[in-house]
Amino acid sequence: MKNLQEILKITREVGWGAAKLLRSYYQGTAQNPDLDVKYKQNEPVTVADVAVSEYILSQLQAAFGDEKFGYISEETYKTQQGKNPAELVWIIDPLDGTRDFIDKTGEYAIHIALVQDTRPILAVVAIPEAEKLYYATKGGGTFVETVTGSLPLKVPADKAMKDLTLVVSRSHRNERLEYLLKNLPCQKQKAIGSVGCKVTAIVEQQADIYISLSGKSAPKDWDMAAPELILTEAGGKFTHFDGTLLEYNTGDISQWGGLLASSSPDHHTLCQQAEQILVKFAAQ
Repeated sequence: MKNLQEILKITREVGWGAAKLLRSYYQGTAQNPDLDVKYKQNEPVTVADVAVSEYILSQLQAAFGDEKFGYISEETYKTQQGKNPAELVWIIDPLDGTRDFIDKTGEYAIHIALVQDTRPILAVVAIPEAEKLYYATKGGGTFVETVTGSLPLKVPADKAMKDLTLVVSRSHRNERLEYLLKNLPCQKQKAIGSVGCKVTAIVEQQADIYISLSGKSAPKDWDMAAPELILTEAGGKFTHFDGTLLEYNTGDISQWGGLLASSSPDHHTLCQQAEQILVKFAAQ
């Protein structure tokens, strides 16, 4: 097997290629720019999702084959049953933030993560409209790459809890989440689209906390795997409210419960407070 840095080099190239293709749909310069929006389980899917998924899968499979590597993509997972048995599994979201892509906010991303034993060991998050690609390897730190080169990224660890900024969704809101956000000690909020854009905003020190609450549905492995490693290798934390780590390729692609991503040294206190606030909400 190629070493992790060799795998990362190829994955970054795939990420840039996918970003270029996705941006051609966004800007209407693709060969067939009609997005042909359809809805699956109330979530939009476009021809761009499918085209970029096919591009990423074909590039990774050509580079790494399928003897030791498995593949889970948002656009193909329904053809698979249960946990992928491969030693190393790619978890791919070809277009994170489809609503923002359609609404032209620019806040959409591409996620590519490599998972071993249910945990990410390599991640790429590309933000096409910012022309930035974030990458990380387990124990190797987080970097942001632009046309001018790469820079290491590290989150600060010195903000008071009341001064923290929550990054929130424009959609995917409900009464339970609103109650939680209203009762946390930090009240500054910033609305940003995809999970990839939210987490990279934290890594870029434009925000400090992101919270996900599952309801009737939940975020999926491909929403969280790559952004998680980007944040944690930059010094942040990304856990369930009870402090346990997220696990991927378990046979259930949904990430149920409360999840909190932050750059704060008070991460675990925030998790405990979130749990207590939700207990009060349930008791109403």
